[in-house]
Amino acid sequence: MANVSVYNMEGKEVGTLELSDAVFGVNVNEHLVHMAVVSQLANKRQGTQSAKTRSEVSGGGRKPWRQKGTGHARQGSTRAPQWTGGGVVFAVKPRDYTIKLNKKERRLALKSALTSRVAENKFIVLDELKFEAIKTKAMKNVLDSLKVNKALVVMDQKDENVMMSARNIEGVKTALTSTINVYDILKYNTVITTKAAVAAIEEVYA
Repeated sequence: MANVSVYNMEGKEVGTLELSDAVFGVNVNEHLVHMAVVSQLANKRQGTQSAKTRSEVSGGGRKPWRQKGTGHARQGSTRAPQWTGGGVVFAVKPRDYTIKLNKKERRLALKSALTSRVAENKFIVLDELKFEAIKTKAMKNVLDSLKVNKALVVMDQKDENVMMSARNIEGVKTALTSTINVYDILKYNTVITTKAAVAAIEEVYA
């Protein structure tokens, strides 16, 4: 089992924590991690874009000039794609971009992403993360003491003070253990979490 240091909000080491190999010590499956990211980004697309083909634009019912003898290239319609105001060649149409992953694949991809963060020493555990009031400066001080500038802060339960304190800091995002995903884990340089959040993650994914 992997052991990680536990820090307080001042950045001082106050102990260690043993992580479950079932979640934080799996064999990293890079292909599944890639598929999870592709699936997540694809599923965000609305797929509502639409353009008109030459059969759908108005006008152009009459041949603009006779076939021969004018010196111009032959034209059958002023709404052909080469004309201004003409239809679009291979016009995009509404479609569903959804890419589905099996439940087991999603879970393994998430565990692979978490394992990679632990292996790269980019997984920081705090004994607790609490603020008495909403204060961006307080959150910034915590990040500075941990020497982190771009981080995903994972909490076991919703804490308005922490979420609002981190909201205006560029490169920092808060998430609950129930909403973490592969894309965010890989996007942010460091994952900052609490002992309670680690226990919640292990309970769900072990």
